[in-house]
Amino acid sequence: MAPVATTNPLWCGPSGGHAWRLFVVLLVQVAAAAAAAAGARGLNISAIFIFGDSVVDPGNNNHRLTEAKANFPPYGQDFPGGVATGRFSNGKVPGDLLASKLGVKELVPPYLSDDLQLNDLLTGVAFASGGSGYDPLTSKVANARSSAEQLELFHDYKEKVTALVGEEELERVLSQAAFFTVMGANDLANNYFSLPLRRHEYDLPSYADFLVSSAINFTNFTINDAKRDPQNLTSSSFFRGTKRVPAKNELHTGFTMNDMGAKKIGFVGIPPLGCCPSQRTIGGSPTRECEPLRNQAAELFNSKMKKAIDILNAERNVYGSKFAYIDIYYNLLDLIQNPALYGFKDVSEGCCGSTVLDAAIFIAYHSACPNAIDYIFWDGFHPTEKAYNIVVDKLIQQNMNYLM
Repeated sequence: MAPVATTNPLWCGPSGGHAWRLFVVLLVQVAAAAAAAAGARGLNISAIFIFGDSVVDPGNNNHRLTEAKANFPPYGQDFPGGVATGRFSNGKVPGDLLASKLGVKELVPPYLSDDLQLNDLLTGVAFASGGSGYDPLTSKVANARSSAEQLELFHDYKEKVTALVGEEELERVLSQAAFFTVMGANDLANNYFSLPLRRHEYDLPSYADFLVSSAINFTNFTINDAKRDPQNLTSSSFFRGTKRVPAKNELHTGFTMNDMGAKKIGFVGIPPLGCCPSQRTIGGSPTRECEPLRNQAAELFNSKMKKAIDILNAERNVYGSKFAYIDIYYNLLDLIQNPALYGFKDVSEGCCGSTVLDAAIFIAYHSACPNAIDYIFWDGFHPTEKAYNIVVDKLIQQNMNYLM
């Protein structure tokens, strides 16, 4: 936004320049929020369902034996009541913010919560599991619930709701629901670059192809297919409209997001991984610049994913399904490259630390910075609620056609 010329002395000099910047920050944020809210009022969305990793896991890993959990301080220090619910941030996470801004409800609970009420079920839940990815090996290494296991939870959800309110009401809920899947970052950051398990099998373009194929097949192939042989679920076979024939001794469950009632499915891309504090540290730049290779890998996946979704929409819209690629990469990068515009002071450091060990159980009960509002990142990987809030406003504005 270009500055408006003015002769008002309040805007002159060093302090005036600061006042002007604050004014622009407030104007941009208010305008984005107002536009998102205005658009959301015209939507008819009854429920929000979330699949994914720690970015959107609100607590499904709390009782799981895994390092990828966050049900302890300092997580949740700015959440209502200051409670560490299992969300990997200082407060709310994108699923909550999407549900709130779309007028569904304030929080999206974990499906594995001990105290779900009927209304919680009817307005949507999260099946996401911190540490998971589209690549089954990623979830296995982190002992997270894989994408296939998250679909099994969705199947269990359908059976539970059908028993409570009947199949007709379930179908109504699902037909008016929006589904989001948020995965891929762990596949690249952990499974490909850090460990690196998959780098011995794939070059980067081939691994990106494999992840895109796995992501697309996540919605259109059976759980048993994905569990047994994800490499055989190729994008070429998908785009020919064919499916691998199950072995004779394999139960063909038909568990796919489409078959199970999901009609609006948004695929959230991979963020600029190289700009996460932990990845900057790994990159070793003396000035803590973003690590370029990880950003390039994220961009490569995202570009391939967008093309695949365009093809998917062309082939599948006849069935009433709608798919969207949702860009988090450039929306988050905008905050990182223009922090002052959005009221941030620290871009390269996390409020809780900036290494790969400054996240999840490794910072349990550690102290955090008192001024999280100044930070884009909460820990070595995950943004703050303030950063998420700005990004989600942008995502809603940009994806109204999908949400309608």
